Amino acid sequence: MTPATPFPGDPPITPALVRDHNLTAAEYHRIEAMLGRAPTFAELGVFSALWSEHCSYKHSKPVLRTFPTTGPQVVQGPGENAGVLRLPDGWAVAFKIESHNHPSAVEPYQGAATGVGGILRDVFTMGARPVAVLNSLRFGPLDAARNRYLFAGVVRGVGDYGNCVGVPTLGGEVDFGASYGGNPLVNAMCVGLLKEKDLITAAAHGVGNVLLVVGSSTGRDGIHGAAFASEELTHESERRRPQVQVGDPFTEKLLLEASLELIASGHIVAIQDMGAAGLTSSSAEMAAKGGVGVEIDLSLVPTREPGMTPYEILLSESQERMLVVAKADRVLQVQAIATKWELAATPIGRVTDDGMYRARWGSQVVVEIPGRPLIDDCPVYTPDAREDEAIAQLRAARPAPGSPLPAPDEVLLTLLDHPPVASKRWVYEQYDSTVQASTVIGPGGDAGVILVRGADFGIAVTVDCNSRYVLLDPYEGGKATVAEAARNVACTGARPLGITDCLNFGSPERPAVFHQFKEACRGIADACRALDTPVTGGNVSFYNESPGGAVDPTPVVGMIGLLTRADRAVPSHARAVGDAVLVLGHTRAELGGSQLWEALYGFTGGEPPRVDLAAERRLVDYLVAGAERGLFRSAHDCSQGGLGVALAEVAIGGPYDETGFGLEIDLTAYGLGLAAVELLFSESQGRAVITCPPDRAAAVAALARELGVPTQRIGAVGVRGGVVRLGLRDAQLAHPVDRLRQVYFTAIPRRMGD
Repeated sequence: MTPATPFPGDPPITPALVRDHNLTAAEYHRIEAMLGRAPTFAELGVFSALWSEHCSYKHSKPVLRTFPTTGPQVVQGPGENAGVLRLPDGWAVAFKIESHNHPSAVEPYQGAATGVGGILRDVFTMGARPVAVLNSLRFGPLDAARNRYLFAGVVRGVGDYGNCVGVPTLGGEVDFGASYGGNPLVNAMCVGLLKEKDLITAAAHGVGNVLLVVGSSTGRDGIHGAAFASEELTHESERRRPQVQVGDPFTEKLLLEASLELIASGHIVAIQDMGAAGLTSSSAEMAAKGGVGVEIDLSLVPTREPGMTPYEILLSESQERMLVVAKADRVLQVQAIATKWELAATPIGRVTDDGMYRARWGSQVVVEIPGRPLIDDCPVYTPDAREDEAIAQLRAARPAPGSPLPAPDEVLLTLLDHPPVASKRWVYEQYDSTVQASTVIGPGGDAGVILVRGADFGIAVTVDCNSRYVLLDPYEGGKATVAEAARNVACTGARPLGITDCLNFGSPERPAVFHQFKEACRGIADACRALDTPVTGGNVSFYNESPGGAVDPTPVVGMIGLLTRADRAVPSHARAVGDAVLVLGHTRAELGGSQLWEALYGFTGGEPPRVDLAAERRLVDYLVAGAERGLFRSAHDCSQGGLGVALAEVAIGGPYDETGFGLEIDLTAYGLGLAAVELLFSESQGRAVITCPPDRAAAVAALARELGVPTQRIGAVGVRGGVVRLGLRDAQLAHPVDRLRQVYFTAIPRRMGD
């Protein structure tokens, strides 16, 4: 066995170089012990990438193991490129969400675009055709020019990439807050469909089988991208632009089609996206999953820049590349399929039986590491966790007394004009939401719905997180994130099936941050158990910090639901004059963490709403059962801005409707004991507003009694273009619906100068 030796021109391994690779002295000693010698420069790069937080989850593994991950609907749980859930008639859905936060902070367009490209590849490497993209975005306030620049660049990057590849953007969320000013969050989710029998994984096997690089050639862009994602942003981060990958959506489309054809052909046994850490992670992880060794010759990898070294080739994160393990006698057939799609497929190595991860440059070995320990024996840390006393004080605080609270009708307009609440049409009108012609409900409602072609059923998809709740009470906030996602999916009539998550936090080395992480995960786990929505995978994004501090804890949840009759999908907005309007659930005086306090006082504090998981389960069951029986004309969950905003949104109608409907609402017998501002703008959980034909109101109420869901009829839908009237015990609120639409739909464009 030839030992690994340094490549000509490699720098000597020094303590400073080790630190530059984000490895501690203890981790370096662990490497030396594993190898029985000092590492080569290329090996140091391999360890730096695979032992980074982004790749190894070294601070989060013990916590992630507490998630429920199994169930009869789970085909593939955590550990693969994407999770997979079982659907009827032999179908399955693959889905995953990941972050591209730091790249988007320094290069918003390419950072966001390549985030979409990467998550698409995670899904189609499972053998699934992508049918929907969603995104969860967070930025600083729009009164700052840099935040507007980041916002515009990210949205354009997401839209351009998805539109070019031809995958509809079906939904998402956008929020704004001071903590994201120095570190925006860009989370991308992809959903794909496959026949369960066609599922393929990334486990390499078959000694002698051949490894091929398929797709784009390798350049110097993205080197150390995984390490970059595992450190805090600083004033120097702008110099990390070369570590942001550059995407090519047209090549991605060819790679998508070629990959699906290769999977269907039977010529390959495994396929893996070259994502974070590039060739290093794809080859090492495939070998470890299959319990085999691999040997690759880096001099055979097609490069687009002269003089690239083994270190650079191993760590490049150039986009639109796949690593394929082909049967030894099928290489020519694999290359023929790649050529059909105008792609190169280059053999670079083979599967071995010695369990080593080995990289050569011709005859010279530059990397030789025991394969399983490289992946499975990375350091695992259990940091201290304790709540920041300032958060406990904030939870007990209330806004400072100031000028008198405006009248409820003025407050409603203020909230509809507040960017976190206002319509995000400015964002999603830049996305193609109808390509592939399967969209049933597009962006702008509670959840997107897509028809499974050739079947009667559909899937509902959403992404959600209320970071203000998580900041104030991570456990309740974690529960609320899952509960809101489940309500959004159920409002369309779909049964929630499972989730993927993207857990965005600051540095886990700070006890206050790790406390937030642990408690939020505990809340997510408890909610998933209560709602029977196992976690199928996801992403942990730590070190979301800038000189201004850490971002608010933002554990984003992407949820999939099954709609047994896609033709009975329930929209969010009123649709017929005279329909009855009912409110489900209890409204309590819960203004902590509310948009009311944020919009009026610039204050985020107080005790956030409590989440009753049993009540949430009953509400989900009710919304699904009512939709299956065709009882509802619309259903919309109450979340940011409370009942007042929910009723306004029901009236406002869809983003491309010519006008909305008036509402005649009487709240004098609802929410007894609450002040008008509490009744309208409390953000109590477990609530929704539904409309139904008058002749079905009795059946709606009977089903609610049967399932134990509090229900009260509060009014009726008025005429198109009419007036929204809310009658309260001590106030009246009346606005023409066109006035509400004007405020709601122009709030963000006006701030963006459009």
